[in-house]
Amino acid sequence: MPGTRKLGRPTAHRMSMLRGMVTFLLEKGRIETTVTRAAEVSALADKMITLGKKNTLVAKRQAIAFLKKEAVVYKLFTKIAPLYDERNGGYTRVLKIGPRRGDGAEMAIIELVGAENLYTVKEEKEEAKTEEKKPAKKSTKKAVKAEVKEEAAAE
Repeated sequence: MPGTRKLGRPTAHRMSMLRGMVTFLLEKGRIETTVTRAAEVSALADKMITLGKKNTLVAKRQAIAFLKKEAVVYKLFTKIAPLYDERNGGYTRVLKIGPRRGDGAEMAIIELVGAENLYTVKEEKEEAKTEEKKPAKKSTKKAVKAEVKEEAAAE
């Protein structure tokens, strides 16, 4: 049953942290955290994907109540849940990656199974958008004067 580990936090703090991690997992496709947190997030993410597969108004309201971003809820119901239509559970994968350097805590990567293409395409689109939005070089008075002199010299 998800939510049985206390993770050294009061209930409100723990649930807020787990809600944020599930939201980020569904938004980005993979996160890196400790093994115990990953197990909790995995169980909660599986519950959210199961809600997404139901695709009813009640399920959407429950998902909005749990997840922190409406855009992620929309993505859950339109893109993520249809991917797992034929699958009966096991939507997330937890991979252990070894101890953390600072305190030696056992770390893990949690990711959505089979959704790699859903997230890699989006990252490529975001990179293309950022390249388009880069501002042009600001022209300073010195640069403008130098260009005018070069043009005059060329003529």
